Amino acid sequence: MNEKKVPQLFIQTSSAAFDDPTHFPWTMGFYATYRTEGFSYARYILENRPEAKIAVLYANDDAGKEYLAGVHDGLGAKASTLIVKELSYQVSDAKIDPQIGTLKNSGANVFLNLSVGMFASQAIRAAYDLDWHPLQFIPNASLSITSFLDPAGLEKASGIISNARSKGWSHPQARSDPAVREFLEWMSRYNPQASLRDQNNVSGYERAQAVVEVLKKCGDDLTRANVMKQAASLDLELGMLRPGIRIRTSPTDYQPIKQLFLIRFNGKEWVLLTRLP
Repeated sequence: MNEKKVPQLFIQTSSAAFDDPTHFPWTMGFYATYRTEGFSYARYILENRPEAKIAVLYANDDAGKEYLAGVHDGLGAKASTLIVKELSYQVSDAKIDPQIGTLKNSGANVFLNLSVGMFASQAIRAAYDLDWHPLQFIPNASLSITSFLDPAGLEKASGIISNARSKGWSHPQARSDPAVREFLEWMSRYNPQASLRDQNNVSGYERAQAVVEVLKKCGDDLTRANVMKQAASLDLELGMLRPGIRIRTSPTDYQPIKQLFLIRFNGKEWVLLTRLP
């Protein structure tokens, strides 16, 4: 796609590999990277659980290794003493129960469950069923209640920490925010069959809004080169992003969103925990 000079804007991945305008000038991501996520969890642990014993589960692929690198960056010199066990899984594995048992037996009281998709659901369920109840973190890619927490069991996911960039929209009082009200009205009109508990809906909505802003900036010059030029000079807020999170890009910075908020699952919904720069 880069060889053909086709713009690829706000793609559905948080890999830092796509914040590389030197090698991929036509490709731009959207959210904070996997490395940023791992780094943020590590900093939270250092500040709130300085004597933690950390177990880490990650996929043996580029994304999993990037999460892990962010954790090590965030822990710094303390990584070697705080991390008591690291295990990976293959995306071809049928189950990851053996890894969960080994991580529990390490004596860890903090579990960085950096797994995605069905593996996140399996890990949450397996830890609970083994009567292992550490402080647990999961990546943003696994926070969908309908897709991942329901299959794991909502009571088994209670207390888990993840991160978000979007405003909450499930509370009735959230409708007092015009941006939330606009999103819910849009969903009711154009996507009424979708579950409002699925975070992927607001993710797509935000990306579409960002594309609209790029096209507005282009004016009548809708050449591919100008589309990328305008996408690489953004400084704006989107209504469904939490206050304080701003989209900023430059010709040398293709990571539009760099901030995130930590959130905790209370057994029914995600609630705000803290903001991290």
